[in-house]
Amino acid sequence: MNAGAVAAVDLGATSGRVIVGRVGPDELDATSVARFPNSPVETSDGLHWNILGLYGAVVDGLREAFRQSPDIRSVGVDSWAVDYGLLRDGRLLGNPFHYRDARTAAGVARVHERMPHADLFARNGLQFLPFNTLYQYAAEPADMLAFADMALLIPDLVGYWLTGVARAERTNASTTGLLHEGDWDDALLAAAGVPRGILPPLIAPGERLGTLLPAVAATVGAPTGVGVTAVGSHDTGSAVLAVPMDPDAAAYISCGTWGLVGVEVDRVVLTPEALAANFTNEGGVDGRVRLLHNVMGLWVLSEAVRTWERAGHPVDLPTLLDAAEEVAASVPVFDVNDPRFLAPGDMPARIDAWCDEHGVAPPRTRAEYARSIVESLAQAFADAAHEAGRVGGVDVRTIHIVGGGSLNELLCQRTADRAGLPVLAGPVEATALGNILVQARTLQLVPGSIAALRDLVARTHPPRRYDPRI
Repeated sequence: MNAGAVAAVDLGATSGRVIVGRVGPDELDATSVARFPNSPVETSDGLHWNILGLYGAVVDGLREAFRQSPDIRSVGVDSWAVDYGLLRDGRLLGNPFHYRDARTAAGVARVHERMPHADLFARNGLQFLPFNTLYQYAAEPADMLAFADMALLIPDLVGYWLTGVARAERTNASTTGLLHEGDWDDALLAAAGVPRGILPPLIAPGERLGTLLPAVAATVGAPTGVGVTAVGSHDTGSAVLAVPMDPDAAAYISCGTWGLVGVEVDRVVLTPEALAANFTNEGGVDGRVRLLHNVMGLWVLSEAVRTWERAGHPVDLPTLLDAAEEVAASVPVFDVNDPRFLAPGDMPARIDAWCDEHGVAPPRTRAEYARSIVESLAQAFADAAHEAGRVGGVDVRTIHIVGGGSLNELLCQRTADRAGLPVLAGPVEATALGNILVQARTLQLVPGSIAALRDLVARTHPPRRYDPRI
């Protein structure tokens, strides 16, 4: 096997990247060639994604990727989950709504009138999250869904614009709440009020979506025939593939805007314990199941920083975290999963309100707020990792943290301390690596099993170990 090059488009909830991967039997390199912000836009009807601006940045990034690496043989796209665009005759009907938009509450009530959450869980295996796609569909005006002839999740929409081929990749489709036993389900569609005809056929990671449209190839400087490969297009699906773990003895935390905490199992877990713990069953690469729980993640810290900066107090995050580590005073450990922390806004004020309601003293300084957020996240991560092992029947002896949170040394150490288990941190670019690895395997640049792919990650991106101190 010889090394080869692929391009990974990785779209996160706050930023996006285009990354060139070079892969061979003993090589796994990822080089970022473009980074761009992904900022929501508030209009009179709600909070939206600027999807056209985002797609323009993707095209510009691919142009730079092909300029630097003309031998790229494939492109793969991953993004955040649950959000979608509606189309008619190939034309987008409006900027997709952001999952943090308040409209989803109406969708929850409408779906649960038709099918209570316990019945939904028995059919789709998903935890209750008010922004799950089926609730978003239920919040749409009926005439809008009737007028649309196609609905595509964000990475599928980007793939459609690149290739002209409309498909729904399975790992991301599994987050919609509309799948049962691996296919679109009429009962779930009826609960959400979704016409079956607007949903495209499903495609699995590793299958070829199509080739770059001639106009796209010309724009980005790609040779004729460059393919677009379906990857684990839910970013967590790609990230978990690149966790260098033993799935029989480890939990993972994919930590960025969200903290996705769970274990990998070989079949869905629909037990009363999983329902009570609000765990979700999401599709993974090669039919694996990601049994996990959503924790609010670094969003809380990022939004606190934005609050201070809007008030005219610039924040250097590394300096803030250094100061947080030096905090000797006791700080509150609050429930980061409280719904009040979901929407954009003044996080320090919301922490104060939580503390006031629970009779505890709030933080006083920015360093104390940062330490309180880190301690609260660490406790939530530790609790969810142990619960994932219990619910999934996995003997969790190690916790792996990947993504941007793996660079937060204080968070990694405090998670190890609070869990009483070693934490292995990295790779930070797990999502991009998982995207790259699926493409590389399809091109036969690397061996086929998930264990072999994870072994390559471990050999080329060894994690940093944090042992519990208390």
